[in-house]
Amino acid sequence: MEEQKSATDLERRYGDTWAPYYDQVHPEVDPAAVDFLVDLVGDRGRAMELAVGTGRVAIPLALRGVEITGVDLSGEMLKQLAAKPDGGLVRAILGDMVEVPVDGVFPLIFVVFSSIFAISSQDRQVECFRNVAAHLEPDGHFVLECFVPDMKRFDKNYRYESEFGASIDGGVKSEISVHHPLLQTVDSEHIWSYPDGSTRTLPVSIRYAWPSELDLMAQLADLVLEDRFEWYDRAPFAADSGRHVSIYRKA
Repeated sequence: MEEQKSATDLERRYGDTWAPYYDQVHPEVDPAAVDFLVDLVGDRGRAMELAVGTGRVAIPLALRGVEITGVDLSGEMLKQLAAKPDGGLVRAILGDMVEVPVDGVFPLIFVVFSSIFAISSQDRQVECFRNVAAHLEPDGHFVLECFVPDMKRFDKNYRYESEFGASIDGGVKSEISVHHPLLQTVDSEHIWSYPDGSTRTLPVSIRYAWPSELDLMAQLADLVLEDRFEWYDRAPFAADSGRHVSIYRKA
């Protein structure tokens, strides 16, 4: 129990810290993502997003007529969602996405922007898959959007980069990352530095997985891989693809 509490505390830390700035750093939502998810919902009309955050994807779905439920561990993220003009269209649930703390079953459950990797251990990721499967209708779909891990980004398990950025009021953004290969985890600090000498630091901790590992997690949950694309525009997934959108189906 203490281990689980520690894990959820770590996962909540990201959302609570990033919430006021999240939409500044990640303002765009590809319309192709909304179209893709709406098509999967079809005439069944309902969907659930895990790690709904500020509602960047959930709200556009709701505006397209989807009855959307969103789960997030961070109360601060859900406050940002509720404050948006159309935030009330999303049924927001405060809770651990690993547990999928919602009654009933859905034709579509999805996790975007590699947020499945915010779950801090393999055991909890597997548990999430199993709980998702328990909340899917027969022939329902579980969609994951993830990056493909690239170890070339690290030099002796470290990575540093710096760039001028317009997000969070401009300034210079620096990113310092430490890779722990045995755990498949990365701890990062995103730091914005401003001319007046002030700084703002936002943490990111992830536990990454390759597509094949995600497929095995799905198999353990009695889900089957139906299709995989490089992006929501259904571009083919290839050996050099840096990201993927994977569709799992409940058999």
